[in-house]
This record gives sequence, structure tokens and C-alpha cells, in this order.
Amino acid sequence: MVNKRQIRELLDESSCSHNKEKKSSCDKPRPGATSGGCAFEGAQIALFPYADAVHLVHAPATCQGASWETRATLTSYDGVDNTPLGYCTDISTNDIIFGGAKKLEESIDYIAKNKTPKAIFIYETCVTAMIGDDIDNLAKRKQEEHNLPIVVVHSPGFVGSKNLGSRLGGVAVLEQLIGTREPEVVHPFSINLVGEYNVTGDMWQYTPILERIGIKVLSTLAGDGRIEDIQMAHRAKLNVIVCAKSLITFCKKMQEKYNIPYVSVSFYGKRDTSNAIRTIVNALNDETLSKKAEIIIAEEEAKLEEKLAPFKEVLGNKKAILNTGGNKSWSIASALQDIGIKVVATSIRKATLEDIEIASKYVPILMKVPANEQAKLIDEHKVDILLAGGRSLYTAIKKRVAFVDVNQEKKVSYGAYNGLVNLAKDVCNAVQNPVFSIVATPAPWEK
Repeated sequence: MVNKRQIRELLDESSCSHNKEKKSSCDKPRPGATSGGCAFEGAQIALFPYADAVHLVHAPATCQGASWETRATLTSYDGVDNTPLGYCTDISTNDIIFGGAKKLEESIDYIAKNKTPKAIFIYETCVTAMIGDDIDNLAKRKQEEHNLPIVVVHSPGFVGSKNLGSRLGGVAVLEQLIGTREPEVVHPFSINLVGEYNVTGDMWQYTPILERIGIKVLSTLAGDGRIEDIQMAHRAKLNVIVCAKSLITFCKKMQEKYNIPYVSVSFYGKRDTSNAIRTIVNALNDETLSKKAEIIIAEEEAKLEEKLAPFKEVLGNKKAILNTGGNKSWSIASALQDIGIKVVATSIRKATLEDIEIASKYVPILMKVPANEQAKLIDEHKVDILLAGGRSLYTAIKKRVAFVDVNQEKKVSYGAYNGLVNLAKDVCNAVQNPVFSIVATPAPWEK
């Protein structure tokens, strides 16, 4: 079971600006903190993209039903993809009274025999944490019996938010998987992608570019990831945090344990993608690699500008408001500016202090309570388009402005250079779609 000391350690961000003078932790658990997603959901989201593993939730079926398949995390795994099926021990009232260890043991035996995964992730939730099932010892015994990695993720929802759950998932992988396998050859320019979930195939937009430069992606946590690759992650030369700041603790611990440095980048938009490539290459500190990267960046940017030209003609004088979370508060804003759109305001409701600092450099107005602010700002600034999650569609309809979903429910990738073309296309389609101008008006036969 995770304890208070471990939680404080995971939340302690020494590099944050608010923590340089007085020691304080980020996102401290507080009443109501789990209303936007609990620690269990965060842990499962962080690890769910491993298609060659089975994700077993030790909990009542409601926990599984609320969190399973929440993101379109694509995989190129050519074996049996285990993620479409949800696995749960279905703890009942009797199990709460007498313990759920037997159900867990039977579930592990069934999975090992019938599903042949590369690993099993067991998620401890609120109920099983409170009844005190000894999951660690049971998992250790079953791991030896089946000769199969079994990773216990202590992620009861009551310990904190989704952000903390992602950190708990990362630490579980670090302590129980990483370093348990050695690569046949150590590549001189190998990296780990951390916090990349490959939603709608985002990482497939930029990994081919990195490979052309001469950089090898050794493992990912966890988009399109493989268990055997993450076991060898300790041999990478660099950890690359792709937007997900919740996993910075994971990278700091890897730096302490394996002396692997880390950088944080974003692959949204032309400027940020080029800067991300340069940041990675500079961290690898090789002159030949840097020269090759500049050649490929110049080629990609030239091709991109040619593709974006017709879209910029349409979008050049348009204004937008961005209501999304975390790093997207500034990274999507940067991408929109790259296609000629003026971003009037962005939401910082789910952003870290570091994200807020960066967002203030991109966007003039930072919305703290977007549900109350965005409608007013749309009127004041004559905004043309709202980019947000699905729930904000109703605001767009009421204000009769165009709308694009840029959260995990999006249908196509907006990552890297080609993804920016997809974003420009979707924004153009929304702006030119007559439905947003006629919605909520009387039907022709009612006039």
C-alpha cells in the first residue's frame, strides 16, 4: 500500500518555481480532488497503451466500467492486443468481508493460462486497499510460478487525483520492470519517450523523423509500448518527456538511479516540433547528429509551409479561444498561431505552474474558470472558433461559433508537422461549416 511519505515524495517538484525558496508539493490531495478523475484512473491511463500486457483491476466492476478504454491509444503490436478487453476481479460484498485474495489468484492463473501476455498489471483500488489484501506477496509468488512479470500498481482512488495516479503508475514500472532485461546492442543515440500515449497516432507523426536523423526510440511509457522494451529502458541515453508533466518524477528517479538525463518537449505545431527535435539532438551532444537534424528540419518545414498555404488564406484573420488542460493550454495555442490564428484566451484550470508560465508567453488572457469566462470572451472579442473538449460544444452552439474537439476524443492526430496540416484542415472545415451559423435559429418553415 502506498504511504504518505511516498505520496509527498511523488508530489515534490524541486524544479517548480513555487518550490525554489519554500519546500511545497504540487497538487496536494484535498477534499474533492478526485472529482476530475482519481488516482486509479490516472495510473491506468498511464499504462493502458501496453497492448502486450493484460491490465487486471482488483476492484468491484464499477471501477473497471468507469475507466476502461478512455482513450484511443493506437498500437502497431502484431500479436494479440489485450486492451480491447477489460479484466476485473469483480470484488463483491462477501470478498470485502472475507478478503479478495482468492479471486485475484484465480484471475492471474486464468490470464497466464489463456491469454499469454508479456506481463500483467494489477491495479489496487479503494476497496481492495481498505480490506488489506496482500497483493504484493501474492503477485511475487505468482510471478515465479508463471515465469511472467506481474506489476502491482498501488493506486487507490482516495490517495489523490489522476495526476498523482500517473506518477504512481510510472514508479511501479520503474521499480518492477525497468532494468530486468538487457538489450543485445546499446544504441549510441537511444531515447525513451515518456508521457506519450499515442492518442490517434501522435507519436507516429514524429518518430520516423527522429529515426531519419539517427535517433532510436528504445521504449515508450506507454504509447505503442512493448513490455520487453520498457524492461531495457535503463540503457537509453536520454528520457524525453512528451508533454505529460505528471511523469517528471519518473524521469528524476531514473536520473538518480541510472544517470539518464531528461528533457521536456512538445510536438504540437511547427515551431515546437522543430524546437523539440533540436532539444533532443542538443541533449545527445553530437555535432554530426545536429547537422543532419537541421537539414531534415529545413526540408520538413518547407514541405509544411507549402501544404499550409491554402489554409492560411482562410484562417489568417480568425480568432480562437482554447479550453483544454495541462500542457495543451500552450502547445495547442502555439500550433494555432502557426496556422495564422490569433488565440485570444486559453484555459489554465488543469495546468501546472510551469504550464501557466509558458502559456502566459503565448496567450494574453488565461482563463481560470473557463465555464464562466469563455462565453463572455467570445462576445467581447468576436471570436470565430472555440477549441476544447466535447462538453464545450454546447457553448459553441449557443454562441454560434465554430467548434473543434482537441482533447483525447479527437479523431485524427495533430502531432508534429503532418498533424498541423490535419489541425488546419479541421479548423478550416469548422469555420466554413454553415451549421454553426444557423444552429439554434428558427427552421425555415417556422419563420
